[in-house]
Amino acid sequence: MPNSNLTEAQRAKNDEFYTQYPDIEKEISAYLEFNSDVFRGKTLLLPCDDPEWSNFTKYFAQNFDRFGLKKLISTSYAVDSKTYKDGYQPTLFEINDPQFDKTKTIQNGKIFTLTHDKTGDHKINVDDLEWHYLKGDGDFRSAEIKALRDEADIIITNPPFSLFKEFLAWIVEAKKQFSIIGNMNAITYKEVFPLLMENKAWLGPSISSGDREFQVPDSYPINAAGWRIDDNGKKFLRIKGVRWYTNLDHGRRHQPLPLMTMADNLKYSKHKEIKGKKSYDRYDNYDAIEVPFTDCIPSDYDGVMGVPITFLDKYSPDQFKIVGMCENGDLYNFKTKMYTSAECKQAYFDKFGEKGTYDLNATGVVVRDGLLEKVFKRVLIKHRKVTK
Repeated sequence: MPNSNLTEAQRAKNDEFYTQYPDIEKEISAYLEFNSDVFRGKTLLLPCDDPEWSNFTKYFAQNFDRFGLKKLISTSYAVDSKTYKDGYQPTLFEINDPQFDKTKTIQNGKIFTLTHDKTGDHKINVDDLEWHYLKGDGDFRSAEIKALRDEADIIITNPPFSLFKEFLAWIVEAKKQFSIIGNMNAITYKEVFPLLMENKAWLGPSISSGDREFQVPDSYPINAAGWRIDDNGKKFLRIKGVRWYTNLDHGRRHQPLPLMTMADNLKYSKHKEIKGKKSYDRYDNYDAIEVPFTDCIPSDYDGVMGVPITFLDKYSPDQFKIVGMCENGDLYNFKTKMYTSAECKQAYFDKFGEKGTYDLNATGVVVRDGLLEKVFKRVLIKHRKVTK
């Protein structure tokens, strides 16, 4: 199920979620551990990113020298007039600068750049950032920001999740390296999943379960569970099901999953859905077996297996091949059956004892106790090489 906090925010277009510094540090450290020169000599763009509040800007500015960056660019979207009227306050940093313009603060985005030691202290860090107003509002789709995208080598940010699909396509179009934060459910988007299947993108290493806390603007309406206000009056919201999406390599994706044989899983698995059964369930509408838990993937099965989307947290392309997904439209040519409207209605009546429609075509279907039952969304995979 989609996270309720994310869903409500998306309806209201409240997209300003500020990522915490330790979460950024942990993710970026994993890339550096795999390749210490991943940022060396590179121009890094942080779009959708208010430089005065963003921990992305602070983190990369403070580590500019250590990472060997060539240039850091950070841009923000203009403050809309309604937000300004609701009590938005520009920072003292902006107000006290000679170039401060109240009109431009509302109508124009801002750009911060970092390239050299401006202060003369023989190091390049956050104190050397330079800024000015953009010509436009800072929308990533504008020609102004596209030009910055084309200049950059790597793009890193927490984009507006209501525009996640469009933002990812914007990056892919330019063939850039990236690491961005999105909802776990984005895995199932038809615009996203093919990138994962073709190993053009994958999940980052630092978030694989639980939730993460994000700072939100003071004007953000807090009406959901998982929020708090700290001693300084700052608002924070805990969000479930977030992931990093990236094409920067890291060590975890080359670590194989430890697996047992199918016979051992059926005998020793900790999951009651598997332990003690004579065999794994087979789908009624796919030529594949149902594997409800990632740790129950059999090491010795050479056919197609349907696994939870959380499998992608531990997916190694050296060990497995993604061949498709259980979904409505048979986009990956793996369905063996499409159910009629009458069959969906009959399946609903058989299962629930009343009239309704059971959308059997939405995902994989198994037969249990004579009843057709849908499973959750499944990724279809095969072993690269079966281990006996």
